[in-house]
Amino acid sequence: MKSDIILIGPIGTGKTTIGALLAHRLGLPQYSMDERRWDYYKAIGYDEELAKHKRETEGFWGVYQYWKPFEAYAVERLLSEHNQCVIDFGGGHSVYEDAGLFQRVQQALAPYPNVVLLLPSPNEYESVQILNQRNKYVPDDKPNINEHFVRHTSNYELAKFTVYTKGKTPEETCSEILNLIEGNSLYGWNHSTSC
Repeated sequence: MKSDIILIGPIGTGKTTIGALLAHRLGLPQYSMDERRWDYYKAIGYDEELAKHKRETEGFWGVYQYWKPFEAYAVERLLSEHNQCVIDFGGGHSVYEDAGLFQRVQQALAPYPNVVLLLPSPNEYESVQILNQRNKYVPDDKPNINEHFVRHTSNYELAKFTVYTKGKTPEETCSEILNLIEGNSLYGWNHSTSC
């Protein structure tokens, strides 16, 4: 079993921020999918012009569907290249409508016991409302991307733990994650140091 911590969840849930706190707390490197995704996509033939065309002619959902095979590959690649670290996925990297792509990502994550889903609230409606307020830059296309990511089953099936962030500081969320995975990890946690 791999001891890495992997954070998944919708856009704007604090994955990168919490990931940085966890990495600092544990003295581990942090790898953010959003910093590496485009290089991974290009490695298997991502076509920026085609993506732009899909965005212009089909809207956000057209380009979103185009991204999906590249996202599954990026997950496989990031996990294969980095270990003993904290990884935060992009919002779409844990959501798949295609069963084959989802199975690939599920298999890639299978050896990792510390896959943590971050959501604002246990109430899906409230989570969507909070994310809509945070993600002003997210397209207003229907269906709403925040709602899609919150309600989609992929995140829930991939996660080993779910942590809700509403009313908590990032430091409190960091501590909660460490407490949840303490008995599930290869690390020797030291709770005397705060996040």
